[in-house]
Amino acid sequence: MRWRLRARQRRIGNWRGPAGSLPLAVSDEPRRIMITEPDCTAGCCGALYVTVRREGDVVIWDAWENTGNTGSLPAVMRFEAAQYEAELARAAADRSWEEPLDTAARLLEEILVESRWFERWGCVLIGVWPRRGEPDVPEELTSPEGVDVMFHDAHAHVHAHESGGRGTSYGYELPVTGGEPVEEQVRRCAERILADDPRNTAEIREA
Repeated sequence: MRWRLRARQRRIGNWRGPAGSLPLAVSDEPRRIMITEPDCTAGCCGALYVTVRREGDVVIWDAWENTGNTGSLPAVMRFEAAQYEAELARAAADRSWEEPLDTAARLLEEILVESRWFERWGCVLIGVWPRRGEPDVPEELTSPEGVDVMFHDAHAHVHAHESGGRGTSYGYELPVTGGEPVEEQVRRCAERILADDPRNTAEIREA
């Protein structure tokens, strides 16, 4: 199983956080998970999905689906539950697969979560993600590689939801380059965010 987790770790969701939030975490309730998608997104060319669940001491992967309608599908897979959980924990702790953008996103998220800065201003941190280049898209239509930070105003978000409207979210597009240590760049990004009410320094995004 280890080779699968290592190969897919960069594709499947966020591997930072408690065990129950990991992308391949399982429970008694079946859960459909996207295993991988093409560079153009699942909505364009489809993706590979599997349903995961736990039955007693066994974790089962079945009901494979390729929405791109190409290639054969894997057979049902079964794993011993204790070994499965141990492998998830190992994969979550493994940083060897990270590229500088992944490291920057992880370190910045850790700083922002531990600071509780967004909570202080009545906001909710939605997430921190690496932003990679898109080789097939003209440079003028893309942002430089870096880290994206997204959050929303908690009160305004609830009010918009109750009134049937659309809330407002905010975001930072923070550049990350290969010319200096990632840690130094993360420190500067964090200082920028932690210097003021984040709603004053972030860009408004449509929710």
